[in-house]
Amino acid sequence: MIKIKNTFCLMAVLGMFMFSGCKDNDGVIFSIQDDIMLGQQVSEEVDSTYRAQGKLLERDSNASTQQAYQNLDRIVSRILSSGAVKYKQEFPWTVKIIRDDETLNAFATPGGHIYVFTGLLKYLEDEDHFAGVLAHEIAHADKRHSVKQLQRDYGIALLLSVALGNDPGVLQQIAAQLAGNLTGLKFGRDAETEADNASVEYLGGTDYYACDGAAGFFIKLEQEQQQPGVPEFLSTHPNPGNRIQNIQQLAAQKGCKTSSAPDTDFNQLKNALKL
Repeated sequence: MIKIKNTFCLMAVLGMFMFSGCKDNDGVIFSIQDDIMLGQQVSEEVDSTYRAQGKLLERDSNASTQQAYQNLDRIVSRILSSGAVKYKQEFPWTVKIIRDDETLNAFATPGGHIYVFTGLLKYLEDEDHFAGVLAHEIAHADKRHSVKQLQRDYGIALLLSVALGNDPGVLQQIAAQLAGNLTGLKFGRDAETEADNASVEYLGGTDYYACDGAAGFFIKLEQEQQQPGVPEFLSTHPNPGNRIQNIQQLAAQKGCKTSSAPDTDFNQLKNALKL
């Protein structure tokens, strides 16, 4: 009887959890509130890890860093204000810079916490291409790809425990995985295509950036593959392949702006960080 009662209680709790906010769950068992809570836990762990390594650039550390964040915030704000980001109001949409000139990467946690490595900033020369990368990562959070993949990798009960702050060991593992220190959080082809398509929609909605900006980034990555070594971004994202053509075709279908925007904020961002 005790066993049956405990099983019933567990099913009841999971049932409440699974269907909370179900109308907005995008096929994810987590509600939006649980997504935000998990993202906050993971973000704090990622911050702690990079802060301990002396790599997290704190916003108020000095005048140059403050300037860099002002430029970065303007780029992010244009994307978020495109009218196409579903959870613009719900997610906090923080963006942080990791000082690592050798790592060409960016990633998003659940709930809209974005991390950008200085290696990516140093590698790129065009603000539209950088905006394309940001839009792609924002899409992974906005389309809830991160939490969907973590749900598959870890299971709903374990993720709930992490979201509630009850499993620091798994929290550290998830944070390391998202940061690429383990195998990385690898998305499937469907998720990557959806993020690519969303980047076109997001950038097109800005009426400022070239809506096919992500294609420019992937073109540069494809050229980089011909050189020794593999960019960090490709360890967690599939190779460009025909994604460039797909992005450009979608941009043509939508008839959105494909001319380059000024590189003002991006150049000032790089100059402030001496990249």
